Amino acid sequence: MPHGLHIRLPKNFVLEERLERYSAAIETNPYGWAGRWARDCAPMDGPAFKEVRLDLGCGRGSFTVEMARREPDVLFLGMDAEPICIAHAAQAGCESGLSNVLFIPGTGMRITEMFAPGELSCIYLNFPTPFPRKKESHKRLVNLERLMDYRRVLRDGGEVRLRTDSQPLFDFALTQLPIAGYEAVWSSLDARADRPDDPTSEYEVKLSAKGARVCSYIAVPGPEPENPAQTAEMSLAAYIAEDLSAYDGYAPHGMEATVTNLRNRAAKNDGSWAGGVTP
Repeated sequence: MPHGLHIRLPKNFVLEERLERYSAAIETNPYGWAGRWARDCAPMDGPAFKEVRLDLGCGRGSFTVEMARREPDVLFLGMDAEPICIAHAAQAGCESGLSNVLFIPGTGMRITEMFAPGELSCIYLNFPTPFPRKKESHKRLVNLERLMDYRRVLRDGGEVRLRTDSQPLFDFALTQLPIAGYEAVWSSLDARADRPDDPTSEYEVKLSAKGARVCSYIAVPGPEPENPAQTAEMSLAAYIAEDLSAYDGYAPHGMEATVTNLRNRAAKNDGSWAGGVTP
């Protein structure tokens, strides 16, 4: 769930009651399932799922459930750190009647303990929180450290698929791929126009209504680098266009304050923010 994008709760919503009611679609202890997800989550007496895919930061689960509906022989796992999101996602999963979707509370920081090497065929990163400040950059789902973790659990030819409304985060994410030994096999600065039939998440719907354009890539791991080292600028302010008028209609979600600060700095410097970055 993108940081700061709040969920409006229905009247009389009780989190603990919702989590209990829809517990059939929630796995609260995923660490004992490594190497077993496809087989042990399959319907009784049925074949193992042909693939396992992870929607990391699944929000309310609309994307995860729709993907599961489209591909019934694939197991879709949605993970989110927000308990309210898990409650809504699990409800959507239960009410869908699908047997190939399950939700996991968590951040994904221990992903290598949840999945065996080569167990995942795809990791979706839909509108991850940008964490624009340098001191929080280690939390980004697209940084070098996370990409190295993803390599451990992706099968040969497995994919990382990013979608974001944040052009600065997207540009930063592109710097991380070669460092971690990935190749972008597809990318777009307007993914909804280029791939109109892809499912949407609730956040894409909300942000698109505000004027957001979706940046996206599909990346696959290549040969693993021997000693990967971070070489990119970590503050996302460094990736903001010098012409701040590019953000007049829409500032990337989670970066509104950064854009405002740069506008204020530009006003003090006769219209130029001189390429400075925030800490």
